[in-house]
Amino acid sequence: MLFSADTMTGNSVRQTVAITNPHGFHMRPMAAFAEAANRFSGSVSVIRSGMAPVNGKSMLALLGLNAPQGPGLVIEVTGAGAAEAMEVLELVFRRNFDEEEKETTR
Repeated sequence: MLFSADTMTGNSVRQTVAITNPHGFHMRPMAAFAEAANRFSGSVSVIRSGMAPVNGKSMLALLGLNAPQGPGLVIEVTGAGAAEAMEVLELVFRRNFDEEEKETTR
């Protein structure tokens, strides 16, 4: 995943990521992301260009993004511990949802 510089405003952090996985942001990555997002008490929103923000803690909401490889997603975390939450969510993207490792072990 590729990242842009983050924006911080009070207890809100916003980060843009690009999807490098050829399968896009699909079920396995969504599950990993939602699981990580649910560890935090604040709100997590994911925004795809031209669409309304969705709840990053909800698999059902994330499914609605239908985000293929390439387009940027904006992740916004609001609330106490927003910066720490963003670090964890970024790590989920940086690790490419552990898919490269799974592909090589098959």
